[in-house]
Amino acid sequence: MNDRPTIDHLLHRLSGHLGAVYPDHDCDRLAQRIVDLFWPDKSQIITRSEIADKPLWDESDIAMITYGGTIRSDGKPPLQTLHRFLKEHIGQTIGTVHILPFFPYSCDDGFGVIDYLSVDEDLGDWSDVEAIADDYRLMGDLVINHGSSKSVWFQQFLSGEAPGKDYYYTADPTADLGNVVRPRAHPLLTPFRTALGDRHVWSTFSSDQLDFDFTNPELLIEFVKIIADYIDHGVRVFRLDAVAFLWKEIGTSSINLDETHEIIRLLRTLMDHHVETLIIITETNIPNHENLTYFGNQNEAHVIYNFSLPPLLTHALLTGNALYLKRLTRSNPPALTGCTYLNFTASHDGIGLRPTEGVLPQGEVDQMLAAIQGFGGRVSMRRGPGGTEKPYEMNISFFEAMQGTLKGPDEHQIDRFMTAMVIMLALEGIPAIYIHSLLATPNGYEDVNRTGHNRSINRSQLDYDEISGKLMDPATIEAQVFARFLSLVEIRKQQQAFHPNAVQFTLALPEGLFGIWRQSRERTQSVFAISNVTKEAKTLSLADINLIAGDQWWDLISGDTITDIEGDFILAPYQTIWISNKAPETV
Repeated sequence: MNDRPTIDHLLHRLSGHLGAVYPDHDCDRLAQRIVDLFWPDKSQIITRSEIADKPLWDESDIAMITYGGTIRSDGKPPLQTLHRFLKEHIGQTIGTVHILPFFPYSCDDGFGVIDYLSVDEDLGDWSDVEAIADDYRLMGDLVINHGSSKSVWFQQFLSGEAPGKDYYYTADPTADLGNVVRPRAHPLLTPFRTALGDRHVWSTFSSDQLDFDFTNPELLIEFVKIIADYIDHGVRVFRLDAVAFLWKEIGTSSINLDETHEIIRLLRTLMDHHVETLIIITETNIPNHENLTYFGNQNEAHVIYNFSLPPLLTHALLTGNALYLKRLTRSNPPALTGCTYLNFTASHDGIGLRPTEGVLPQGEVDQMLAAIQGFGGRVSMRRGPGGTEKPYEMNISFFEAMQGTLKGPDEHQIDRFMTAMVIMLALEGIPAIYIHSLLATPNGYEDVNRTGHNRSINRSQLDYDEISGKLMDPATIEAQVFARFLSLVEIRKQQQAFHPNAVQFTLALPEGLFGIWRQSRERTQSVFAISNVTKEAKTLSLADINLIAGDQWWDLISGDTITDIEGDFILAPYQTIWISNKAPETV
C-alpha cells in the first residue's frame, strides 16, 4: 500500500522516537532513511487499522528452542539435519522454531557474532534457513548489545577506520562505574591499543563481546538494515538479546535506561507497520518488576520472557511448596492486547536466579542451589554493585534438575519433569521448550570440561541416528518424555481457554497443589489446570473450585468424565488434571 497519509504518520512516529534518543540530530532525515531502508517497496507498509487486524498468535502456538548445530548427521549441514528432525519427528505439532544465533562467531556458542549477514558455514547457508522458515514460524536472534572482537567493525575500531571506529562504547576506567549492574564477574572494561590510542571498551559479557555505542544513530541504521535482511530470509520473530544493557550512561546502573526502551519502541513501530506479521521478544533476565516494563504501554515488546517461571517452578517441584509460584501467577498482570508472555522451564543459558531477587527468600534459594549441585549442576556468578558476587544462574539439564527433591534423587523423575511441562503449557502466554528438555538430555559434563564454561552442561550436540533410534524405542526415557510432551501439546492446541491472552486466575488450593483457572475469550470454555507438586498423593476437594452444576466436566488429559463435582479427587504424586466443560473429542 503506497498510502501517503500512512507514510506521513509513520515518519512522524519514527521522528518522535528518534528525537527522544538523538535530540541533537536531524530526526526527520533519520526517519526517512529508516523508512527507505526498511521498506524499499512502500506497498509493504500497512495502516493502523490493518495492524489491529493482524493475528499474532493463538492457542496452537508453541515454540521449540534449539541451536542450529544441536542435531548432526554425517555428510549433511546441521541446519538440514535440524529440518529433517522437525519434519520427521515434530511435524506441525510445534509451529515455531527458535534457532539460536546461526552466524559466524568467535565465542559464547554464537552470541559473539562476527558477521550478522552470513550463516556459519559449519551449519549451512541461507537457503537452509529459508527452507525451515517455509515450514515453521522462524525466530531468530538479533544480538544487538555487543559484537565479536573478530568482526570487521571491531577491526575498523582498532585501526581507526569508519564506520567501526564509532560503533563501540568506551569509558575512562577512572569514571564512576560502581553502580553498573552486571551479569558476569569479569572486569567491565577491556583495554585495547588502537590507532587512535589506548581505549577501554565496555564488555558486559566477555572481553571478546564488545558493547556497541548506540549514542551513534548510524549504528541504529546498521541494525535496521540487518533486521530488513533477516525478514527477507524468513525470520518473523526477533529475539532482542541482552537488550536491557543496550544504552550506557556513566554514573548510572546502565541497565533498563529510558533510551533503551525508546529504541525498542522504534523497532516495534517498524515491525507493526510491516505487511508481514513480525514479533519482538525481549530477552531481559532481570527481576520481574523490571522485566514487565518491557511491555511498555503496548508499544514495546510483543512478548517478554517469563523469566521468573523457571526458578520458581523448579523451587516448587524440589520443595513440594508452590507458595512462591502462586505468588508469581497472582502478581503477573494480564498481558494487554498485542502482548503476551513466553513461558519456558529452562533455556540454553540455564535457570536464571536474578528473577528470584526480592521474591524467594535467600534461605530458599540456598536450599535449591544445594539440591541442584547435588544433581550434578553448576552455579554461575555475577558481579553486583560494589564488586560483590552473587549467584546468577543454575546450569543443569532441566531433566536432571527434576531427578529428586531437597532430600535427594528418587523414582519420580519423569513424572516430576512432566509436571513442570504441563504447568508451563497451561499458563497464560506462549509455551516454549528447549530441545534438550524435549529430548530429556542428561548433563553434558564432557562439554563443560572441554569448554570450561558451566553453560555447556546443557548444550550438547546429538547424533541424528542415535536420537532417532531412542525416540523410536518406547522403552527409552527420551521416547517417553518426547511422546508425553507432544501428546500434551496436541491437547493444549485444541483448547480456546489456553489462548495466550485468555483469562487466568490462580486458585486458592491446599499446600502441595498448584492450580489456575483459564477461560476462553469467548467465555465458552473453562479449564481448571491443577497439579500435585509433591511426591505424596494429595486430595483435591472439587467443591472448592466451584464447578458449575448442570455442566458436564471432563479431564482433558485422561479423557475421564468427572461424575461428582462435589466429591474428592485423589491426585497421585506429580499428577495433573485439566478439568474442562468441553469434552476432549468435541473441542
